[in-house]
Amino acid sequence: MNHLERVQAVLRGELPDRVPVIPQNFMFSAMTAGYQIGEINRSPRKMAESHRICQEKYGYDGCVLDVDDAALAEACGAKVHWRKNNVAAVDEHEPVLKDLRDIDSLHFPDPFNDGRLPEWLETTSRLKDMIGKDVFIMGRADQGPFSLLCLLRGAQNFMMDLMDEDPEVIHHALEWTTKAHLAFAKAQLSVGAHATSMGDAYASPNLIGPEMYEAFAFAYEKKTAEAILAENQIYSIHICGDTNKIIGKMGETAARILEVDWKVDLKRAREILPENCVLMGNINPSDPLVLGTPEQIKEKAKKIIGDVCGKGLILSSGCAIGANTKPENFAAMVESAKLYGTKEQLLELQNKR
Repeated sequence: MNHLERVQAVLRGELPDRVPVIPQNFMFSAMTAGYQIGEINRSPRKMAESHRICQEKYGYDGCVLDVDDAALAEACGAKVHWRKNNVAAVDEHEPVLKDLRDIDSLHFPDPFNDGRLPEWLETTSRLKDMIGKDVFIMGRADQGPFSLLCLLRGAQNFMMDLMDEDPEVIHHALEWTTKAHLAFAKAQLSVGAHATSMGDAYASPNLIGPEMYEAFAFAYEKKTAEAILAENQIYSIHICGDTNKIIGKMGETAARILEVDWKVDLKRAREILPENCVLMGNINPSDPLVLGTPEQIKEKAKKIIGDVCGKGLILSSGCAIGANTKPENFAAMVESAKLYGTKEQLLELQNKR
């Protein structure tokens, strides 16, 4: 199988020739190509080239096209801080949305014309032309509905809104951000991405409880995933942090891929999630990927593959991989799939269940 076929086999519920690997490595890719992330986040040519160089060097199976969490909010009018040696960030101290009731007065983003969204789309298109016949391309559609509203309103302000604002006002604002995100997601698919996705870090149990997640985030993640599924396309959800308490609900969203962080119990997740839901993760991007050794990474990858019995798995980092990741550690993650995730090994694991 080539890289693309390997990922597609897993998405169809079939056994691949080995476990595919799709790292979340936009910062590491930039470093590998000789750039700081702040130097390339407005250059589709450099962004696409950095992914091509890194994928060809290490031989993993898919690229997640991402560069920061500020692009969609910026296209809606949010103020953004630019940093040469780090990702761009929304200025939440001066939120563009002063009151949730003003959501309809914001600029509704056009993915093909506003802010840096056209540059993200051009990056996807360029990389698809470069390597997309053989490599899986996931065009991230930036922030999911809940997280986008946090960035527009300011996270602290929005947390207070959740406590004392009229729920109907909150839901109306979330409907707006859902439409904005979905427009970008569909645009990513239209330019050639094999899949699209959201980052919804602010919906993590590290910030809000499971009850609040279900009340204000889940329905909009589900609406988005179902809209993409209705077009026979692949959708992925990434929520940072310890999502053990909501992983079952995440599995009800219709997302085909759940990108899970390093604290998630993959064995339990695999047991409770639908069979057609693919888990993507979940090596700790800090320790061992930065602080550890290749041997530690291989042991962790072996455990991950064993915990899910090799079923419905894309090996990855639990979250974004830092530019300071040791190249030998990154290479060990890719190599681990070849050492412990062959078709024969996966069949053996499943026969032991």
